[in-house]
Amino acid sequence: MRYSIERDTQMKALMYHKYGTSDVLTFKEIPVPIPKENEVLVKIRATAINSSDWELLRGKPFFARIWGLLKPKYHILGSDIAGQVVSIGKGVSKFRPGDAVFADIFEQWGGFAEYVCVHEDLLLLKPEHITFEEASAIPQAGVVALQGLRYNGEIKPGQQVLINGAGGGAGTFAIQIAKSLGAEVTGVDSARKLDLMRSIGADHVIDYTKEDFTKNKQQYDLIFDIVGRRSIFDFKRILKPKGAYVMAGGSMCRLLQVLFCGPLISKTTSKKMGLLMHKQNKEDIGHMLKLRDAGKVVPIIDRCYPLSQGIAAFQYFGEGLVLGKTIITSEA
Repeated sequence: MRYSIERDTQMKALMYHKYGTSDVLTFKEIPVPIPKENEVLVKIRATAINSSDWELLRGKPFFARIWGLLKPKYHILGSDIAGQVVSIGKGVSKFRPGDAVFADIFEQWGGFAEYVCVHEDLLLLKPEHITFEEASAIPQAGVVALQGLRYNGEIKPGQQVLINGAGGGAGTFAIQIAKSLGAEVTGVDSARKLDLMRSIGADHVIDYTKEDFTKNKQQYDLIFDIVGRRSIFDFKRILKPKGAYVMAGGSMCRLLQVLFCGPLISKTTSKKMGLLMHKQNKEDIGHMLKLRDAGKVVPIIDRCYPLSQGIAAFQYFGEGLVLGKTIITSEA
């Protein structure tokens, strides 16, 4: 399906102008953007909600305010998009109208709307056998999972891997990737998510509300901490010698603790501890597609909401109940 846009056409967008929860989100009609040089205009079909969207919406942890100390600089969230090219700007050579594409437009945002302009270098062609919803689920969460599991080098068969926050977007990808590499995987999350974690390959599952996994005798080669609520020293205790702990998200207190204590622990012991600095990487997205094609990774999508119900989608996400990914869709 191809789309045509008249100049000055209006579009619907889910916007916010102050920090808060889902209650600060509003729908507005704004002009459809016009692609600049090397940009394409994309008709959005699906956009995934990521933890980065929730953090920017709330302005918490405090580093999320890097793009606006007192109020947000960007008013439309959404970075993991999938859709179709409508028109192209001057100099675009890689895409043409009608192409199905997807991308992580982190640091640009704008995905929770009907249209967005994207630099052509950020876009990838969407494979025909993958839905728009699946394509939007992969880029950021999949790459975070991939890069986190690579923190201490490639996982070796038989290694013990613990994933804290394993039932969410990045966590469900991480379980599947680690299993594809031959690891023995322990997933930690709430009781609601235990069956899901088992179904996608976790060898062991722990309900963190009933069991303190940091006091078990089991030690791990790699701990991938996606939620960041526990002290770094709790995790240090359950790391094997030459093991590694990497934190991908959490409270400001825990982030600062890992930022300052992690390098010291890494220098004075045989254990490596630090933060994951997620980097946009088209090659890593391509690697995720290969894992998807090989049947080793499947995007886990909990619910899809139409754009008109985007506020409800964010409310659900904020409750921490999501099994995998939540997707916001636009009409074809």
